Amino acid sequence: MNLAKHLLDIELSAKILRHAVPKMSELDIPVTPDNYSVWYEYFLGINLDLKRAIDEYIAKDTTFTDEVNAALVKRFILENSPNVIENVHVETQLVINNLLEKVSQMNSGTANLTETLSEFHQELKQTYDVDVLYKLVDTLVDEMGSVISDNNQMEESLSSMSDEICSLKAEMENLNIVAQTDQLTSLFNRRAFEDEIQSHMQHYNQNHCASCLLVVDIDHFKVFNDTHGHLVGDKVLAYVALALKKTVKGTDFVARYGGEEFVVLLPNTKLNDALVVAEILRKTIADKKLTIGKEDKHSLGSITVSVGVSTLHDSDDRESYFIRADEALYRAKSSGRNCTCSE
Repeated sequence: MNLAKHLLDIELSAKILRHAVPKMSELDIPVTPDNYSVWYEYFLGINLDLKRAIDEYIAKDTTFTDEVNAALVKRFILENSPNVIENVHVETQLVINNLLEKVSQMNSGTANLTETLSEFHQELKQTYDVDVLYKLVDTLVDEMGSVISDNNQMEESLSSMSDEICSLKAEMENLNIVAQTDQLTSLFNRRAFEDEIQSHMQHYNQNHCASCLLVVDIDHFKVFNDTHGHLVGDKVLAYVALALKKTVKGTDFVARYGGEEFVVLLPNTKLNDALVVAEILRKTIADKKLTIGKEDKHSLGSITVSVGVSTLHDSDDRESYFIRADEALYRAKSSGRNCTCSE
């Protein structure tokens, strides 16, 4: 296996993981393998040019857009360190290699014992000399002791490696959760939605159970941001997200699609029932009055949403399914907002 000169031990790799993911989340950087390879190198500290470039971005309060992230990957990873992405997961490879080595050692010890027993058996057939018998027994005892010692060490090593593997698995599961979570609202993000809609459609194709999609958009959201600032806008987004999360049940899936737009997948749901769910969502959100300020409270009035609903057809792909819900959303907006329309 061709690894970089700076092969890391498992503990250091896990430490980098624990530093890199929170920092990427703080900077609102999607935790993709390419992006993570950049920040893996950053916290490793060997690539000084990359570290200087990122530190300069942070000092200037630069937003890490998709374009900025892609440029960092291209400049510092793909062009200069093409094997970095492979080494991002080097700790997994090290665990496997270490395990194989330990198993090999155990097999070698067992093979030596088998060979000694075979020789012991042959010599017993050929001699009745007491001294020779004592020597054979001593040799056998030594071999048995060696195997027992090796197996005890093997047991300790396997126990330690089991802990390392469990820890690594937890880190990678956490990494996957972070990569699919919208940091502001704690809902699933668009990436998670793209994965889920594929499963949603596969389930439909296998079971032919009616399924629906809601596209939910906050009305006049730009006004909140322009009038009250982005912090208030964030509060509105969090409020709508919480209302959606509390309303969906069971296998229903809700995600922030982007900006002020959310999506809800309703498997095993007919169009009329989906319209009922959409109306419950809309009314739940509209019925509450939001306020800002702890002491001098200021009312934001009602927050309303418009909802578009589509039902899944045999001929649909992901795009056509979404487009019909989005077109229904547009009709709801054109009809005065704070309402629900279906395809």
